Amino acid sequence: MSAFDWPGLMRAGIGGLGLGPEEFWRLTPAELVLMLGDPTAVAPLGRARLGELVRAWPDKIKEDGDGTDGRAGQPRAADGGA
Repeated sequence: MSAFDWPGLMRAGIGGLGLGPEEFWRLTPAELVLMLGDPTAVAPLGRARLGELVRAWPDKIKEDGDGTDGRAGQPRAADGGA
């Protein structure tokens, strides 16, 4: 039998997630882990990191010489920019 930290899990489920005791005890361990989130999972891309990537890898649009800007035949902007 594996040792679960039941007091800690109850604090997280009932206190942290706001589950009622009946809701908590109906969950499987896998469902509880899913609700609590995986601490080893990669965090979603935040605004700051997106900004870093945009500065590091800016979009560069080149005209194709046929009146389009290279994005699948999209007409270029009237002001010459994207």
